[in-house]
Amino acid sequence: MKKATRPEEQSSQRKANATTETPSKIARILAHLLTGASVNRFEAERIGDHCLPSTIAVLANHYGLTIERKQERVPNRWGAPCTVTRYSLPPNQYKRARAVLVALTCKPKGVAA
Repeated sequence: MKKATRPEEQSSQRKANATTETPSKIARILAHLLTGASVNRFEAERIGDHCLPSTIAVLANHYGLTIERKQERVPNRWGAPCTVTRYSLPPNQYKRARAVLVALTCKPKGVAA
């Protein structure tokens, strides 16, 4: 039989989880683009984004980043060609993108660790 968790144990578990949270999918995609790499929807699956166009829309519309888009033909899961968009970050957006990434990955002030 499993023992009940004491309140102080629950509190320490929450603290541990707060410091080990993984970055959001928006932060992961932005960090990827900041390396100079580009990404399409199939490649984004490997870094945990199942709806890349929505993530790109948030980066562009909510955070004001300019994202370059280029259409390309790639094989789908069954080998048939399909058209997807390849997204990249122009170098003139890197400074702003780094500031956005810091805001996405830093804890707000006043939050206990």
